[in-house]
Amino acid sequence: MASEQTARRVFTGLILLSLLLLALVIKPFAKGIFLAAVLAGAFYGLHVRLTRKLRGRKNISAGILCTAVILALLLPLGGLTAFVVAEVSSGAQFITKTVQQEGVEGLVQKLPGPVRKGAESLMERLPLEEQQLDQTIQEQVSNQGGTAARAVTGAVAATGSIAFQTVMMLIALFFFLTDGRALVHWIESVSPLRRGEALEIMREFRSVSGAVLLSSVVTAGVQAFAALVGFLIVQVPAPLFFAGVAFFMALIPAVGAAIVVLAAAALMFFSGHPWAALFLVIWGTVVVGLVDNIVKPLLAKRGMHQHGAIVFFSLLGGLAAFGTVGLLLGPLIVAFFLALVRIHERDYGRNHPTPASPPTPGPQDGGTHTARASDPAGALTSPGESH
Repeated sequence: MASEQTARRVFTGLILLSLLLLALVIKPFAKGIFLAAVLAGAFYGLHVRLTRKLRGRKNISAGILCTAVILALLLPLGGLTAFVVAEVSSGAQFITKTVQQEGVEGLVQKLPGPVRKGAESLMERLPLEEQQLDQTIQEQVSNQGGTAARAVTGAVAATGSIAFQTVMMLIALFFFLTDGRALVHWIESVSPLRRGEALEIMREFRSVSGAVLLSSVVTAGVQAFAALVGFLIVQVPAPLFFAGVAFFMALIPAVGAAIVVLAAAALMFFSGHPWAALFLVIWGTVVVGLVDNIVKPLLAKRGMHQHGAIVFFSLLGGLAAFGTVGLLLGPLIVAFFLALVRIHERDYGRNHPTPASPPTPGPQDGGTHTARASDPAGALTSPGESH
């Protein structure tokens, strides 16, 4: 018969093997589950209040919140897409009509000043008649057909991956909202940590993730407003459209809202407004670009209860190490480390008293402290919320 030590080693190996297999199972939709956990922590208080108003129908409450998330993602994106499609279609019709009526030279004459000069210089260097030019263009289009097909295939694959992760996120969000309290109970019951320590770490995660999520959305709004002010000053065409694009780009840390301002600057330059373009370049670099590095850490540190420098470097470090999702992972990792340090100092530090025997609760205690420590609901609710 195997000894107790051998049995423990085998069991530890089986646990490690199961964790490895579990990671392989979760890996295809890990980002979706992670984002769902972050959103569940941020929306759980609202979910509880909405459930009360619906007389305990938590499934309906969770469905309403998931629907709100879908609308928040699809409505602005659909509006921007419809605007882009309409503008591209209008531009294509204008080019086709102009070429048919006035030829290529007529189209060149309608271009803005800087672009027209470059196009005229290019036309002069090409010793081709109009028929030969059309034939050359057709040959180039045919040669680039394979490249275009591969680009389209890659874009479709990327879109499908994003859609898959979004669907997985919504499904996980629904179950996190409806069964979140039971999940917290289970984690607390199986955790090898002391009673209350796992809940403390989960509370820290919820606070940090909610603060980072809120700071990201608010910062994107501030950057979009700053970009809109710049667009209105120099009278950029369709300023609301560019401001909306700037808002979405601000939510992508690797891109940022400043790239939209620089694109608008290029549009103004090629439209014959060099001073307006120069203003937008300075405005986008100094004002719009620096807002992200100032406003976001200031907002995030409120929920993280950490120094602004720690928040700043955790955001940048997480982004560099894990990509876009690192914007949440970086602060969570730092918060996890600091929470462990705080728990160790409080419960395991050298100055922590170690009683010879566990204290016996007196009549005045009534067991209320133990009951309060064992209640895991606080991991998902804010202070002051009751269930």
